[in-house]
Amino acid sequence: MMFQVVKARKRYGVPFPTLYALESENKNAKYFNCVQRGHQNSLEFMPVFFVLVVLSGLEFPKVAASLGFLYCVGRFLYFKGYSTGEPDNRLNFGKYNFGALLGLLICSGVAGVRLLMQ
Repeated sequence: MMFQVVKARKRYGVPFPTLYALESENKNAKYFNCVQRGHQNSLEFMPVFFVLVVLSGLEFPKVAASLGFLYCVGRFLYFKGYSTGEPDNRLNFGKYNFGALLGLLICSGVAGVRLLMQ
């Protein structure tokens, strides 16, 4: 995703370190901002994802790996949809990453309960 943001900076003329383009300064601000927001949204969920995968993997390694893979694919599709310039496109196929995250949350909850019951 980082490389797509770098390409979008060049394509839409948004210099670094500007985080978001202003529509008053750049006619393509909406397109660049969608790419940037898709990347930022993915980074915001990374800590939660990593913790849930590790905790779930303690008790359910194969399920955690499968859900982790599904999450990554869903997150990539979320980003690709968001990068089109229409934010609503992010949920066409990208919504499945939230199901994978829910599955990881349930697995880590069950793993936690099992650890407490020992």
